Amino acid sequence: MGEGTGRAPRRVLVIGGSIAGMLAAAAVKEHVDSVEIIEAHELPDGPGPRTGVPQAAHIHWLQGGGAEAIDSLVPGTIDLLTAAGAHRVPVTTDMVINSPEGWYRRWERATHVVITASRDLIDFVIRRQVLSDPRVGVRTRTRVVELLREGRAVTGVRVRAADGAETELRADLVIDASGRSSRLPEWLGKLGTRGLVEDRVDAGLTYASRIYRAPVPTRGWPVVGVQADPRAPGPAKAGAILPIEGDRWHAGLMGAAGGRPTRDPEDFEPFARTLRDPVLADLLKHAEPLTDVSVSHGTANRRHSYERLRSWPEGLVALGDCVATFNPVYAQGMSVAALGAVALRDALAARPAPGLARRAQRAIAAPVDIAWALAVGQDIHFSATRGKQPHLGDRLLHRYVSRLSRTATGSFLAATALTDVLALQARPTSLVRPGVLLTALMGPSRPQLLRPPLTRAEHDLLNGLPERGSPRT
Repeated sequence: MGEGTGRAPRRVLVIGGSIAGMLAAAAVKEHVDSVEIIEAHELPDGPGPRTGVPQAAHIHWLQGGGAEAIDSLVPGTIDLLTAAGAHRVPVTTDMVINSPEGWYRRWERATHVVITASRDLIDFVIRRQVLSDPRVGVRTRTRVVELLREGRAVTGVRVRAADGAETELRADLVIDASGRSSRLPEWLGKLGTRGLVEDRVDAGLTYASRIYRAPVPTRGWPVVGVQADPRAPGPAKAGAILPIEGDRWHAGLMGAAGGRPTRDPEDFEPFARTLRDPVLADLLKHAEPLTDVSVSHGTANRRHSYERLRSWPEGLVALGDCVATFNPVYAQGMSVAALGAVALRDALAARPAPGLARRAQRAIAAPVDIAWALAVGQDIHFSATRGKQPHLGDRLLHRYVSRLSRTATGSFLAATALTDVLALQARPTSLVRPGVLLTALMGPSRPQLLRPPLTRAEHDLLNGLPERGSPRT
């Protein structure tokens, strides 16, 4: 049954109740009889913390390509997210971003959107939508301990329940969406698959995040960010404030060795003031902290190139963070998982034939390739990066992208071209189209901004607020 016989799979098992796992279930449910998600922990009933997701404490957004992918897999999800308080932020109209080349303008004509919200809310809205389908079930507090096989095909999994009892579950297709803790490399070794290597590029960044009660209504409030400059002396530093549900700001700070943020709440805002521009600190001094500071050191780019293996078992697909993780400063993980799920859905929608899993795995690799090129192409230029060093071609490409970015500070065409790629809606090669090359050569058509492009209304609002701790009149 399944791909080995040229028929579509009828029963699918998904390892992991993550966003990637839920989207994988959404991707296959129209093409099979049943889907069961195997999750090691309990799943919360509402938008609360989910065990095993430490990255949920940090800032998240959905790139335009990821938002479109989710809505195509689970229609109506983005509207439900915004109804629950998530923000649909027009790019660059409601973005105040300081790139290494200068402040980007807030063009009145928005060409893309990003969705900002807490990870817990995004998780919950997607999970509720997917599990409302009667074809999709979930088995919680259950761990997959082994893949089952017949010949060269994966035919199911062995699971262990919370009481220690083990059971064999059979399926025509097994999807590993178990995230960073995936045991797939070990399982593939037991199946006789050899040659798998892990690529790892680590800029050595530490990530610190904190949630604040915003001092202003956040509907329509911009995303504010200061990007790291790999050419600047000293350790790389960056930060951002995102509006999220509940009139709150989610603030994130990043720093490399020699200039890393700490868990100490007293250090958070002073660290923000050490960025290339103090705008984040100037905003946070008006806001009320609601949480402690959460810190993560795991910000490396990691990738398993499953699609390049010479042999791949039938009946098995990998998706999401178990395939690749990215430096979170680029906000790519959820969007890449969603685009990978779309690729899986499209592979299943095509005429079933032997080799379905390999074709799907190669299709899933396409959005991974784009995000990897963007993240690693930037991170290799930081002095503290380990795992890969830039060669001459990398340096020349970086110089061109820097010139295009400088042009984008005063050119709508250049800004749109860059955003197409950053939104995961165009390949990086689109940046060398003749029209974009000519625009980069000509440079910005408007003078560079010398200060954060806050609107007059935003300035007036902030200027009328007392600093936190000051007496109110």
